Amino acid sequence: MAEASRILQTTLISTFTQTPFQKPRTLAYPYAQKFIKRVTTRCLATTTSNEETKKSSGFENITWGCEMDSPENAEGLQKWLYGSGLPNQKMGIQKVEVGERGLVALTNIRKGEKLLFVPPSLFITADSEWSCPEVGDILKRENIPDWPLLATYLISEASMKDSSRWMNYISALPRQPYSLLYWTPSELDRYLEASQIRERAIERINGVTGTYNDLRRRIFSKYPNLFPEAVYNMETFKWSFGILFSRLVRLPSMDGRVALVPWADMLNHSCEVETFLDYDRSSQGVVFTTDRPYQPGEQVFISYGKKSNGDLLLSYGFVPREGTNPTDSVELSFSLKKSDKCYKEKLEALKKHGLSTPQCFPLQITGWPVELMAYAYLAVSPPSLSKQFGEMAAAASNETKRKDLRYPELEEQALQFILDSCESSISKYSKFLQASGSMDLDVTSPKQLSRKLFLKQLAVDLSTSERRILYRAQYILRRRLRDIRSGELKALKLFDGFRNFFKSD
Repeated sequence: MAEASRILQTTLISTFTQTPFQKPRTLAYPYAQKFIKRVTTRCLATTTSNEETKKSSGFENITWGCEMDSPENAEGLQKWLYGSGLPNQKMGIQKVEVGERGLVALTNIRKGEKLLFVPPSLFITADSEWSCPEVGDILKRENIPDWPLLATYLISEASMKDSSRWMNYISALPRQPYSLLYWTPSELDRYLEASQIRERAIERINGVTGTYNDLRRRIFSKYPNLFPEAVYNMETFKWSFGILFSRLVRLPSMDGRVALVPWADMLNHSCEVETFLDYDRSSQGVVFTTDRPYQPGEQVFISYGKKSNGDLLLSYGFVPREGTNPTDSVELSFSLKKSDKCYKEKLEALKKHGLSTPQCFPLQITGWPVELMAYAYLAVSPPSLSKQFGEMAAAASNETKRKDLRYPELEEQALQFILDSCESSISKYSKFLQASGSMDLDVTSPKQLSRKLFLKQLAVDLSTSERRILYRAQYILRRRLRDIRSGELKALKLFDGFRNFFKSD
């Protein structure tokens, strides 16, 4: 489920090809928060399995997905789905320009038509039957939450090979999901140095690492015969979580239940489409309703949600073309000054309402949230307004019904506070984009060169789109500051005129 924007026509080189075992605002899944004590700007150490152990255990032939452009696996999946209860479709899996594989209209499709009708028997959920029941029983006895449970389920079913009913589905999954989970720490530092997405990617990587380490300590090490390290290791968890981040869907009409939905997850994203997957009770299947007609041969799209370009890169590994995503945003970091006489009081007020310093807020091409303005008021407030610190912090956290929080006497300073952070961030993006043209990729392998070029292009696309938003915010801020200062100047001139008039009188 990935759209590629200005994508180099190369495939990320999979680390699973020859040696598959050598190698989720807050964390994307709550389970990891229990044991991730500190999220820093480096990735946690990972554990790798021994290649000799893997070979001697007979696990070297496990299928961990396929190359994204594999027609054989796609055809096998389609045939298996039809034989497992999927009704006849008006779409077929084909190689496409946007996303490498996607669902293409086989016949005329009308606007407002319901498509897919994938039955619940083809969903993978936390209640799915395990091909190795003993493994599932242990995890459920330990009350493992849905995300790590499903990640382990994918690995278990892959290890069962042809004994698993999901073999055709797993064989058609990408061997290396387009996800920031596969970026190395040095690649994150090098290519995403200007973007806050780097911090969120590190949080996610640390979350997956912590999840694996916790499961290994609590369960895997106690049952080595059921959970051999040659199968259940950091690399396979990186693969399974990459699949979940990019393909797991939440179904509102099933009380928000999460599921992998084969066939439906072959649909790619378009920023111009507003239709979503959901469970239809009348037809008892996952469907979506087209919001436009499609001609035979056209790729059919859905929306993955109103996400920024950074969010799309984080989970799906692509960046839409610049200016095509109406819900794009860039996260900007703001901090209180430690030299502020009221630093401790302001920080205490922020913490009371679940905020901190630094604190990130999203900026869109249309402006910024009222919460950011409240944070800026707090940051520039003098000691004389200490009684209002709590009100400002509450407004910054959206914990107040009052949406019109205004402090006219602080307006200019607050806008300048936002502008300073905006221009500092613009400088970082510009520095990266200027250097990217001459960046030494330092690789000798042609395949690795293709991968580096691909990652670099994604980073350039993201940085260009995020800087564009910052440029727009800079323009708006400067104009508003100019208007304020111009108004103050006019008022001052008017006052001087009155004063001179009365003096002459």
